[in-house]
Amino acid sequence: MTSTSEAAAPAHRPAGRPVRTPRLPKARVDPVTIITFFLIVLFVMPARYVVGPLGGAGSPSSMVAVLLLVWYLLSTLSPRWTPIRGKQPVRLVIVFLGLSVLASYIAATTRPLSADEVNAADLGLVLVAGWAGIALVTADGVNTMDRLETLRHRIVLGASFPAFIAMVQFFTGIEVTQYMALPGLVEKGSAVLFEREGFFRPSGTATHPIELGVVLAAVLPLALHGAIYCRIPEQRRKRWWMVALIAGTLPMSVSRSAILGLFVVLVVLLPTWPSEWRLRALLIGGAASILMRLMIPGLIGTVLNLISVIGSDENSTTRTGDYDAVVAAVSQRPLFGQGFATYLPRMYRVIDNQYLMSALETGLIGVGALLVFLATGWLLARGARRAAADEETRHLAQCFAASVAVAIFGFGTFDAFSFPMITNVMFLILGCCGALWRLQTQRPSL
Repeated sequence: MTSTSEAAAPAHRPAGRPVRTPRLPKARVDPVTIITFFLIVLFVMPARYVVGPLGGAGSPSSMVAVLLLVWYLLSTLSPRWTPIRGKQPVRLVIVFLGLSVLASYIAATTRPLSADEVNAADLGLVLVAGWAGIALVTADGVNTMDRLETLRHRIVLGASFPAFIAMVQFFTGIEVTQYMALPGLVEKGSAVLFEREGFFRPSGTATHPIELGVVLAAVLPLALHGAIYCRIPEQRRKRWWMVALIAGTLPMSVSRSAILGLFVVLVVLLPTWPSEWRLRALLIGGAASILMRLMIPGLIGTVLNLISVIGSDENSTTRTGDYDAVVAAVSQRPLFGQGFATYLPRMYRVIDNQYLMSALETGLIGVGALLVFLATGWLLARGARRAAADEETRHLAQCFAASVAVAIFGFGTFDAFSFPMITNVMFLILGCCGALWRLQTQRPSL
């Protein structure tokens, strides 16, 4: 039997005309998924393996980051696909930083440059473009708190990989990353593990133990947030294991920058925690220290000794000895510096301080851009905390603020922009702070 609707259908459809199925709207490309691919490249692939002709800017993570900027800029050409909706301070920060680097590039062309400096200046522009892509895609592309939480979890999961590799390096003395190179990449740097006071200093998939330690310190508060607020018992256990892995590997870098970063995290987080959380944290921290003393005799003492001699050891006096040389060089080119990425250690000297390095390469304008970059991350996270309506979001905002605080102090202990993993992570965290601030202070676009 034919139904009435079926019988009536031919009367409303001209003979011979094909039936057209309604076209469904295309789904938007999820920025968090794209950033996840970037995180895999950043954390899993050893940073010292690069595309040969591109040098430092040829690391796979830097190339993916540049593609993020291209994708972001192309998206802005269409009103339908543009991620730019509402206020976003991160955009202004990136523009200011980019202009300061461009100004230093132009300033560099007014002085005689060696071939190495010219190449470094050109590749420096590529690096900054990638950093901009990471921050902008994250700040404008993450459109819900659920997706931001997913990104936070994936950052922690990604950082757990170099932490695991570093633990293997520490206990075995084997540089396992030499077996992780992809075909077509060349090695930039040494595959030999550093040593200090009889301990191997692992770097995981980062380029240096200091870089690894500061990255883990910056990610640790994000790992703590995920473990504290996880509501699924099976997942909660796994997340606490990631906290233990990151926190346990951190002192194995035998780096005072890492330990100072851990101290900064505690200073920022503990005052905002309930008293029972603080007590529990102190008890767990004390028990963990005792356990590490038993399992790795001498490590805790070595790390504490590194902290206690700050200012009087040879390493500290060498760094303070850089001040006179920096002041003399900056006084010659005070506003825009000698050119971003052109202060090459093999030609000049090693400067273990990003603030001093920025003064040399990008001048006082560049130092101002660096300070604005760091201060904006802190202020956006704190602003999101004040605007949040629930305790979990307030805690997440405070954890992002703690991550930024690690960079604020850590950048004073090494030339961070010379290391790809920590720089990419901090621009990603800036983007997360911008996304969190936007989601808490503005109504999300539909």
